[in-house]
Amino acid sequence: MTRYDLVVRSRRAVVPRGERAAAVGVRDGRIAALHEYGAELEAGEDIDLRGVALLPGLVDTHVHVNEPGRTHWEGFASATRAAAAGGVTTIVDMPLNSLPPTVDVAALEAKLRAAEGQCHVDTAFWGGAVPGNLKDLRPLHDRGVRGFKCFLSPSGVEEFPPLDQAGLRRALEEIAGFGGLMVVHAEDPALLADPGGPTYREFLDSRPGASERSAVERVIRLAGQTGARVHILHVSSADCLEPLEAAQAAGVAITAETCPHYLTLTAEQVPEGDTSFKCCPPIRPAANRDRLWDGLVRGVLSCVVSDHSPSTADLKVPDFAAAWGGVASLQVGLPAVWTEASRRGHGLDDVVRWMSANPAAIAEISGKGGIKPGNDADLVAFDPRGTTPVDAHRLHHRNPVTPYHGRTLKGAVLTTWLRGRPVDGEPYGTLLLGER
Repeated sequence: MTRYDLVVRSRRAVVPRGERAAAVGVRDGRIAALHEYGAELEAGEDIDLRGVALLPGLVDTHVHVNEPGRTHWEGFASATRAAAAGGVTTIVDMPLNSLPPTVDVAALEAKLRAAEGQCHVDTAFWGGAVPGNLKDLRPLHDRGVRGFKCFLSPSGVEEFPPLDQAGLRRALEEIAGFGGLMVVHAEDPALLADPGGPTYREFLDSRPGASERSAVERVIRLAGQTGARVHILHVSSADCLEPLEAAQAAGVAITAETCPHYLTLTAEQVPEGDTSFKCCPPIRPAANRDRLWDGLVRGVLSCVVSDHSPSTADLKVPDFAAAWGGVASLQVGLPAVWTEASRRGHGLDDVVRWMSANPAAIAEISGKGGIKPGNDADLVAFDPRGTTPVDAHRLHHRNPVTPYHGRTLKGAVLTTWLRGRPVDGEPYGTLLLGER
């Protein structure tokens, strides 16, 4: 009889072909085989989850860790603890808000040194595309970043300026030349304004959906002209769906994501002065949220990732014009999305596709995103009937700020395994650099 290091059984295992009863055999940190739920197997440890679901570890490709430089906002140890507690076994760190930003190989090496030995989950990295670093893009790609992030509007930090139209074209031409990926914060600065006052309504009016659509249309044109592969980050406006769907049908190599806060929260729910809800682009009205769900179901939006962008609590002043913009949600994204997805009739297999398989594919992270032989044994015991009461002070990210504070979400992460080991103590995550 074949011996495994670990067997995990579940009557609700979410595998690439759907949900089924199964026993997952793990050897040397990888999934060695899938068996029938009741199969007699020899293993060092045999865990029966019964009706608790078994999911592949989530892959969150949009996380601002902020270390080094702004580690008092967030850091690798705290962010990856939060990730593991939320069923996320792989993150991809964004290149800005750290000091220095990841816009050349020296900055990437500084980030790798900061992350070494601190990560509770596997961690990959984006590079940045900013004015003046065209010559650094290929070396960063060769060193193993998953792609490059750029802004078309001000990023909020001076050290990571946006690309203008000519700069975006040059960067896309360069990235297309080595088969890389550009990920874009798409808001048109010409259609943005300073908020007229401190209220959420004034903030929302200052960043209209037309700004997102205009920027997306610009990216589509340049992607078509240059042949570059592009990905639109954190789509909040459903006005973007029409041009995205048309571009995808026309063969433009473009994908797009949205985030839990755009799918679960609405502008109507934002309390005045509660700037834990502030993010850019903003949380929009309920009718827009319904259209985003439609775009996700139809595949125009292919994945749901956190855009976890925390700061210290003192930067979240009760003024939507002045507060730092960013939602902290890394630990609660899965139950937040499940709360709304299940209400709308979607299954765990849908959630896994949006939050694990598709993000792994877009960032080209092999061995992740599915419970199948050969993949890393990144697994999550998730009770879909349980609940997650959210207390910001008990979450693992560094600063106790989140718009989900005080809510009770549907579903609960019970155990997270990284390469077959429960994540519950010493960090043993790997730094993932793409092989070129």
